Amino acid sequence: MDGIRREYSVLPKHPQKIDEILKPLILNDETYGKLKEKMRADMNMGLSTDRNQDADTKMYITYVRCVPTGSEKGNYLALDLGGTNFRVLLIKLSPGEEVKMESKIYMVPRDVMTGTGVQLFDHIAGCIESFMIYQNLDKNVAIPLGFTFSFPCKQEGLDKARLVTWTKGFSCSGVVVKCVAVINDTVGALMSCAHEDKNCHIGLILGTGTNACYLERLTNVHQWDGDDEEPREISEPVVINTEWGAFGNGSALDFICTEYDANVDNLSINPGRQIYEKMISGMYMGEIARQVIMKLVDAGCLFNGVASQALATSMSFRTKYISEIESDEEFDNFVRTRQVLDELHIRDYRLADCLVIQEVCQVVSTRAAYLAAAGISVLLDAVTQPEVTIAVDGSLYRYHPKFHDLITEKVAELSPNKVFKLMLSSDGSGKGAALVAAVAWTRSQAKEE
Repeated sequence: MDGIRREYSVLPKHPQKIDEILKPLILNDETYGKLKEKMRADMNMGLSTDRNQDADTKMYITYVRCVPTGSEKGNYLALDLGGTNFRVLLIKLSPGEEVKMESKIYMVPRDVMTGTGVQLFDHIAGCIESFMIYQNLDKNVAIPLGFTFSFPCKQEGLDKARLVTWTKGFSCSGVVVKCVAVINDTVGALMSCAHEDKNCHIGLILGTGTNACYLERLTNVHQWDGDDEEPREISEPVVINTEWGAFGNGSALDFICTEYDANVDNLSINPGRQIYEKMISGMYMGEIARQVIMKLVDAGCLFNGVASQALATSMSFRTKYISEIESDEEFDNFVRTRQVLDELHIRDYRLADCLVIQEVCQVVSTRAAYLAAAGISVLLDAVTQPEVTIAVDGSLYRYHPKFHDLITEKVAELSPNKVFKLMLSSDGSGKGAALVAAVAWTRSQAKEE
């Protein structure tokens, strides 16, 4: 950053101190290589039967055995439940044509959110019936349904998942989901892109949280306990939900954990959990930047050593601020950065302060992108195909101006012998769920013939 700093007649205060404060967040290639080794070892534990309980990454079997071929056809329903609203979608598939989707959003009343599982699914069933009437669908004709259930679940089969714990204000009792297919948003992202690109074998979420899934050969999945009636060929794949956000829950990431990460972890609602996620995702990135900024203020490197009350408040520096600040063109008078500082009620600042704020955001977001790239590289190494497309969804990836390029750059360095590309996923939680249902339905029909 020194080259940028020299362009200004007014230099930041205490540049060496700034470098010292930022240094723990700037990791070298050797460190990312070590992270890869640790993650690979943890994922191998997760795939095993005897050491799975010791792994941070649980490597859940999704029972999704194949991706769309593009030949799927017919009407499919999809449910997307992940909060106080849920969507019902009608997906129409025709080979060689674009996917057609129609949807409607329904509310989940508070008394239903805190009632019994029977009440919840009675409510959902009523909404599905209402949607089918709205779409003039024949209720006597069975339509396969895919369900994106965005709560922690243990899959017991493609069409069955048992809730591990409710989040997001839900507390319904006795919940077991049963339909054609139950998936999470990561699998949905993969399936949505795979319908368009047959080389798509990895799905990735980079948003409020982070997770990844990929196609693994059955021979490596020692926990496999399904489809016993089918030949278990070595080459046969199954989609594995890594739950990689939990990597580091043990001590695997202690060697790169900074005081800023430790502070953010302590502030969170789940200290000691989801460590990798807290270093990467949109829920926490802004707070990591704020922690750094506050240390710079305390050291007299920013704002004449005085922070506003807003800036001094935990979680006040939103991740969207990082995207906005990094969208400032070089030397355009920091228009967006100034807007952010105004929102934080910071009045006494210089151009040099804007430069430092931008540098902080760049360092924090670059580390996040590179950490994600290291994880992607581990999955690329596990996938045997020579060319791999990686489906990506999530607000962080969509709206940060440089995240795509940063990830691409670092993955290329960490996996130099792999040919890959990142592909933005479109509505994985809706379209993806329907596609899983379509693949499962097509597969089951083929068995009956």
